[in-house]
Amino acid sequence: MTLNNLDLSLQFGQFDNLAAHQALLTEAKVTQWIKHALAVDAEMAVRIVGVEEGQALNLQFRKKDYATNVLTFNYQYEPTVQADLVICGPVIEREAQEQNKSLEEHYAHMVVHGTLHAQGWDHETSEEDADEMEAYETEIMEELGFADPYAQD
Repeated sequence: MTLNNLDLSLQFGQFDNLAAHQALLTEAKVTQWIKHALAVDAEMAVRIVGVEEGQALNLQFRKKDYATNVLTFNYQYEPTVQADLVICGPVIEREAQEQNKSLEEHYAHMVVHGTLHAQGWDHETSEEDADEMEAYETEIMEELGFADPYAQD
């Protein structure tokens, strides 16, 4: 399998338990997750943030006053994807515990999910689009050695 090229900037904000997230999220690992979800070459920044920063961005750009797991800001689809992913570390940590998943597994899923959004995939347009995106996410996650993120325990 030939993977597309990626120019990645991996950034971290400040939040509790930051060191554990930094140790887990190496540039090599995040690059691998993104490249498996890319259909074309890309230039992307991934910023791992705390609740305060995540909530402020979600309010500013989506008018929703809470920190969500991943926000995708896509600027260009072709000839290369140009996008930023903002992932809220404490939300990912909480959701991983609630879903009985490892932190790594949930981060991988949210990176893949955000990368698909950066390429125009959307699960909020219709049930059919949601099913198609979930199926593709599952395929990518399995290629990466993870379980189906949507499987019910």
